Amino acid sequence: MDPTTTPSRELDDTLALLRQLVAFDTTSRVSNLDLIDFAEAHLARHGIASLRVSDAGGTKANLYATIGPTDRGGVLLAGHTDVVPAEGPGWTTPPFTLDARHGRLYGRGSADMKGFIACVLAMVPAFASAGLHTPIHLALTFDEEIGCVGVRRLLDVLALMPVRPRMGIVGEPTSMRVVCEHKGKVALRVRVRGREAHSSRPPAGVNAVAHAARLIAFIGELAEDKRRHGPFDPLYEVPYTTLHVGVVRGGSALNVVPAECSFDFEIRHLPGEAPDALLERIGRYADDTLLPTMREVAPEASIDFTPLASYPGLQVDAEAEAVRFVQDLLDDRRPPGKIAFGTEAGLFHARCGVPTVVCGPGDIAQAHQPDEFVDVEQLQRCLGFLGRLRDALGASRIAGG
Repeated sequence: MDPTTTPSRELDDTLALLRQLVAFDTTSRVSNLDLIDFAEAHLARHGIASLRVSDAGGTKANLYATIGPTDRGGVLLAGHTDVVPAEGPGWTTPPFTLDARHGRLYGRGSADMKGFIACVLAMVPAFASAGLHTPIHLALTFDEEIGCVGVRRLLDVLALMPVRPRMGIVGEPTSMRVVCEHKGKVALRVRVRGREAHSSRPPAGVNAVAHAARLIAFIGELAEDKRRHGPFDPLYEVPYTTLHVGVVRGGSALNVVPAECSFDFEIRHLPGEAPDALLERIGRYADDTLLPTMREVAPEASIDFTPLASYPGLQVDAEAEAVRFVQDLLDDRRPPGKIAFGTEAGLFHARCGVPTVVCGPGDIAQAHQPDEFVDVEQLQRCLGFLGRLRDALGASRIAGG
C-alpha cells in the first residue's frame, strides 16, 4: 500500500472514530474511562482482549492489547488519551465537537493525539484479519499532558510480562516524519517562607517575594548561560537546554511584607545532558546565598523544592532497527528528526528497554491551541503507513521476527 493513500472505507471509519473520540472530554483533570470503555468495546468486537491498568483511585486507566501471536514481541503503537484544557478564548467552534472544514478537522485533541488513535482503531479490523506473523501491540495511556504520569503504571506491568514489544511508535504529531530524539524535562515547585511584617517596618520581616525573585533571577542567569554557551545540538529548533519560570504566586496585600511566595520552573534538557548539575547549582544558591541572610532575621525561614513532573529524553540511534524499519515503511530517506517537546517514548525506551520512535499525523504547532486541527491528508498518510505496517508484519518483514 502506498504510504500516502488509503482506501476510502478506512478513512471514513477514521473520521467517524475521531468524531467520537473528540466528543469525550478527556482533559487531564477529569476521567478518561468513557473513552477507554469505547476503545475496549471496539477491540472486543474484533475478538481482541484488552488489559486495563488503572490509577490508584480507579478513575482513569491505561489500555493495552496485542493483536496477533502473543509468544513474541512486535511493534507497539502508543498514544495518550488525555488533552489539555479548552476554556481559553479563540475557539470558533465547540472544542469537543469535531468540525470538518476545507480539508481540516477541528477539535481539542484532533492533532494531539486522537487523530493517531482514530487511525489505529480504524485499522483494527485489518490488523485482526491479517494473520499477523509478528504482533501489533496497542497502548492507550492517561495523564501524559501533566508529566507522562499514567504510562508509568503500565510500564510497571509491562516490565513483568514475559513478552514485551520489540520496538515502539508513539504517534505524537510529527507530520509523519520519524523522530528519534527529544528533550527530557524536569519541573519543580519552589516554596519560599520568610516572615510577615507591616510594610512600614520592612526590616522586621523577611520578604519571601523578594527572595523568590532573586532565585528566579538566578535561574534566568543559568538559562542565559545555556543560550550562550550550550552545549548545542543544531538539529533541534532550540538547540540547547532551556530553563523557564512559568508561574509565580505570593503576597496578600501591598502593605504587608509577604511571608510566603512560590513559583514553578522547568528544565527541558538535551537528552545527553542530565539536569542534575543545574538543579544542584540552584539548590546551592538557595542554601548558601539566600537562606543565611533570611535566617539572620527569621530563623524559621526556608526554601523548599518539590518535584512536579519529569520524564527522560529520548535518544535512539539513527541507524537503530526501529528507526530504519519505520523509515522503510514511510519510504522516507531523510535523516530522522529531533523535537523539543516531550513524549512517552523516552519512558518506553528507558524503563522497559523498548526502542521507540515518534511518528504521527498532524503538526505540533496546532497542539494546545484554540481551533486545534489535523489535516485529512495527514490522516490519509498515517493510514497508508499503518497499512504497510500490517503487510510487513503479516510477511514477518522485521528482522528476527
